[in-house]
Order: sequence, then structure tokens, then C-alpha cells
Amino acid sequence: MPSQKVFIYNSLTKEKEEFIPVNEGTDKIGMYVCGPTVYGDPHLGHARSAITFDIVYRYLEYVGYKVRYVRNITDVGHLEDELSGTGDDKIAKKAKLEKVEPMEIVQRYTNNYHFAMDELNVLRPSIEPSATGHIIEQIETIQKIIEQGFAYEVNGSVYFDMEAYTKKYKYGELSGKVLEELQSGSRDLDGQSEKRAPFDFALWKHAKPEHIMKWSSPWGIGFPGWHLECTAMSAKYLGVPFDIHGGGMDLQFPHHEGEIAQCQGAHGKAPVKYWMHNNMVTLDSQKMAKSKGNFINLDEMFSGNHKLLEKAYSPMTIRFFMLQSHYRSTIDFSNEALQAAEKGLKRLLNALSILAKLNPETNGADEALNKEIETLCTKCFEYMNDDFNTAQTLAALFDLSSKIQAFDNKQLPLEGLSAATFGRLKQTFSDFVLIILGIKPEENTGDDKLDQLINWVIELRKGARADKDWALSDKIRDELAEIGILLKDSKEGTSYSID
Repeated sequence: MPSQKVFIYNSLTKEKEEFIPVNEGTDKIGMYVCGPTVYGDPHLGHARSAITFDIVYRYLEYVGYKVRYVRNITDVGHLEDELSGTGDDKIAKKAKLEKVEPMEIVQRYTNNYHFAMDELNVLRPSIEPSATGHIIEQIETIQKIIEQGFAYEVNGSVYFDMEAYTKKYKYGELSGKVLEELQSGSRDLDGQSEKRAPFDFALWKHAKPEHIMKWSSPWGIGFPGWHLECTAMSAKYLGVPFDIHGGGMDLQFPHHEGEIAQCQGAHGKAPVKYWMHNNMVTLDSQKMAKSKGNFINLDEMFSGNHKLLEKAYSPMTIRFFMLQSHYRSTIDFSNEALQAAEKGLKRLLNALSILAKLNPETNGADEALNKEIETLCTKCFEYMNDDFNTAQTLAALFDLSSKIQAFDNKQLPLEGLSAATFGRLKQTFSDFVLIILGIKPEENTGDDKLDQLINWVIELRKGARADKDWALSDKIRDELAEIGILLKDSKEGTSYSID
């Protein structure tokens, strides 16, 4: 059984709750996360959601749960106007512009998404279903909703009947939206006149002759609504209800509210026990997104080929940048923040490298030191158990990295640790960095050559000090400090750090 008691902030109840699986007493749990609509290259917004739920997946697995992780690919039904469910299909529109088949668009951008996520060390989900691969399941779900009296057909389209639904169920608990708001915010758009009410949403849309992506159904030729795929696929692979549903905060309305209504309409019960939502990546306080045109592709981040970027940033720098903030807080993009993340990442990986080389002859004589190390190791778990707080976890890991550096510099007595405490330090630090946070050492960074160069300069300065050439010794130290390389002299020798 799981070794840790985990608490999750439930977006539905607006409270932090102890995680108890739907099927109590089991270690098998289900998690569904809304994946990308594949009509463009993945960007920082995609990375935020993917990394957030990668951490949830990694940590729950680490503490002993067996997670079936389902993350979908939206390849049909996501229309330009998300609120009203009108306009062109985003993928079909891209295919028309490029004069290719829609599935060429889907395949290209799915491949690009996978490549970027692999670079960010995001684990692949257990199942990655696509909307077009589950048309039958979506039609069956619509039929169940109609049978229960919560949908109606008009001219080959099927709409969810909100008035009938709200006579039995409450709508808007997740997002806080109420029907009056939906009605006042609705507009006179194509297809609205055939609805019984403006806030009814499409489960199935009749396809005009020129529409590219369409299928046969009991109501004629058409295509499914955007919200429907997640209801059908989560129920198929995880059952109703399942444990955790994740996605971006911007999906709470209308997408996730639509899912809740559809599931209760079809199955008579809520789809999920815990709702989790990550916050946005912002640029000048505006959400970074394809639809707003203010986004930076991940490929541009990796190459530095964007007008807002001062340099290229490695995938692990971007991952570390995301982990520095709690998933429910916004992250504001800036070159300064990314460069600070770059330094923090290097510091953490340097400590990991040092720890691997330490080989103590421990006697455990220093009780205070042992207690301090044990407390910091415990804090790593406490912070992750508290709604996956990676920011606080990193702070504890940095405290441990300072201890590791001090052991290496002989500023702290490594022999003062007991064998058990040193073993826990080594396992906790390496497991959290590599397995739980998913940070991997980067290749070809030039760090080894830089290390060799700085050590050569240190030896040069050591020779000057031996010759009592204090002016040259001070000049080397001061000029290195000007470029952010700080030398520290001790009785054990000279070490350096990069500020």
C-alpha cells in the first residue's frame, strides 16, 4: 500500500482534501488529463500542464500507487469559438489553409508534441486516445443522454438540454458560472436559433457539405462536440467515477463543466472525485496561448529563435522554471526568470554530482547534524504530500545541496553522519531530483570544459600565492568575481561557485 498520505486541492470543493481512491483500500487509481488540440506546435502553456501532471503521476507512482494515466489527443470537434461551439474546426481550418488532409495536420503536430514532451522528460501516459478513434463511444454516450431526457435533436444536430438538466442537477459548481451569466453573455450566432435555449451546447453537429471531418450517426452526417470526447474516453478507460481529472484552469468553463453535465446526464453520477487545475503561463500578465498569438513555441525556446528570447534555453531549464512555482500559481515569462532557473538547475545537478562521489567513513557522532539532515529529507515528502508543492520541495533540496557542498568543502564533518542518515540523504536527494521531479543531467552543456578552465585558473592563482604575488592573486579573484565566478579559500584549498 502507498507509503505516504497525500493531500490534493480539489477545484470542485475549493478545499485541500486527503487523497482517498474511489475504490478505497486499493492501490490502483485512474487519472485523466486533457491533452492538446493538435493544430499547431506545442508551446510553454502546453509544457505547464504536461509537467504539472507528470509530477502528479511520478509522485503517486513513487509512493506506491499504480496509476492508469490517460491523456487525450483532440483531433476533431474543437471549434474556433469555444464558448458558443461555433466557427470552423481548428484542425480542418489549418488543413484548408495548407491544402493537406486534416490527418496530416494531426500527425505532424502530434509528433511535434511528443518530441517536445520527450525533451522535457515528461513520461508518456498509460493510454493516449484520440477523439477520432472514439466516434462510436461518443455516439453511444449521446444516445444515453437522450434516453435520460437531457438532450434533443434538431435538423441533424443534438443539443444538451440545460433546462431539463438543472431540474435534477446543479450546474456550475466547478467554475462558479450560473445560467443567467451564460444567457447574458451569449450572442446571436450561426446555429443558435435552433437551440431551445442559448446556453444549450452541442453534443453532435450536423455537417454541411463542405465540412471536411464528418461521420455517420443516427442523426445524420456530422461530428461530435468538443466536450464529448473526454466524457466518452474517460468513462471507457477509467470507469465512472474515477479518481483524478486534470487540465488547465482555462478549461474549467466551458469544457469541464460540459464534461460534468454530460457524465451525470448519461450515467447519473459525477465523473470524478478530485478535480485538479494548473494555472497559466503569462506574458505581460496575459495568458500565453496560440489563440492570443503571444506564445513561444517550445522549439523556439530550445533554439533561442524568437524575438522575445535573449538566448536558447535547454529543456531541463524550462522544466526547472516550471517547478519553481506551485502548479496553482501563475508563472510570468521573462528571460531573467529563465536565467535564474538555469543557475538553480546547475546548482542542484552539481550537488547531485558531488553526492555521487562522496564516500564517507561514518561514525554518526554528530547528533544535531544527523537530525538536521533527517528533517530536511522528511520535509521533501511533507511538501510533496501537501498538494504537490514543488516550489517548497526545491527549497528543501537546495538546503540539502548546501549541506552536500559543505561536506565536500570540509566545512561540515561528513564522518559525523551515521551510515543510515547518509544513505537516506543520498536516496532522498537523488530520487527527488531524478525520479520525482524528473530532472535529468544535460549533455554537451560545456560545463566540463568550463570546470577544467576555472580549475586551471585556480592553479595559476595558487602559484601566484606561493610566490607571494598577492597583487596577481587578488586580480585573478576580483576579475573572476566580476563575471560571476566566486572563489572561496579554505584550509582544504580553493573552490568556486557561479553566481
